[in-house]
Amino acid sequence: MEGAAFEKLADFLNNEVIEGHSIHPENGNIFSSFRLTDYDRVKVVLIGQDPYHGDSQAIGLSFAVPNSLRKKPPSLRNLFKELQTDLNCNLSGEQSDLTGWADQGVLLLNTLLTVRRGEPLSHADSGWTEFTTAVLDALNRREKGIVFLLLGGHAGKLRSRIDPSRHRIIEAPHPSPLSAYRGFFGSRIYSRTNEALRDLGLDPIDWGKISLK
Repeated sequence: MEGAAFEKLADFLNNEVIEGHSIHPENGNIFSSFRLTDYDRVKVVLIGQDPYHGDSQAIGLSFAVPNSLRKKPPSLRNLFKELQTDLNCNLSGEQSDLTGWADQGVLLLNTLLTVRRGEPLSHADSGWTEFTTAVLDALNRREKGIVFLLLGGHAGKLRSRIDPSRHRIIEAPHPSPLSAYRGFFGSRIYSRTNEALRDLGLDPIDWGKISLK
């Protein structure tokens, strides 16, 4: 991403604040996915769309919410339901920040890294797409293989940017309530991802390790 494009993105976010809009996640968490999973350690890229737009939900990791949040979002609950079915994991109902996945090399990346409170996709034209596309292109150029986990049509549009000769691509419907019963449940994304990692000569992910806390 060129400097001018990044400056435009920064100006957009500054203007949002000046106009009085509440932005999620908090400023210190916008780049959490990159802070927790270094470029060289990425083994899996799990791509989401934009952050949760409710209060106290978004923490800068796709699909993740704080462990302290009592009511977990439906998409995350469905991710956990499939995990229990696929790998027979006995999960704690409290853990939900997905830092345990990030620590193992799962880059939890939204295509948009911010959103206005209560307005999904409100930052679709902010410049974030250019930023995250540049991140994906950089990961695609890596010689060391990566598993790209694309959930839903929005993430599936990125398939053409991934070189299948070096990397592995796993696709499934989105885990939202609207599409979970249209093929997400039963998709076995976790065991399939681990099979792909082994095929690349990499250690599998312990998906049952949800949180570092």
